[in-house]
Amino acid sequence: MQIIFEATIKVNEIGGWYLQVEDTISKKTQKCNNMEEFSVAIEEMSKEYNGKIDEIKWKVDLDVTSEQIIEVKEKLLTNYFQ
Repeated sequence: MQIIFEATIKVNEIGGWYLQVEDTISKKTQKCNNMEEFSVAIEEMSKEYNGKIDEIKWKVDLDVTSEQIIEVKEKLLTNYFQ
């Protein structure tokens, strides 16, 4: 069985972005307002599978701007690929 999480970039009520992480097996979701919360959510949610995740699929809601997508990508690169 493959362990796949989905991370969706969404727009919050004040026009900023947040990430919604979903475990595609259990259907549990978590809202993450920044990359630190995202890291914690992935770590906590993956404990159910002994820390093993096969893939994180990325999605973007239709109302997310290209600037917000770029910001999220930059934060991912800064936080995870140094």
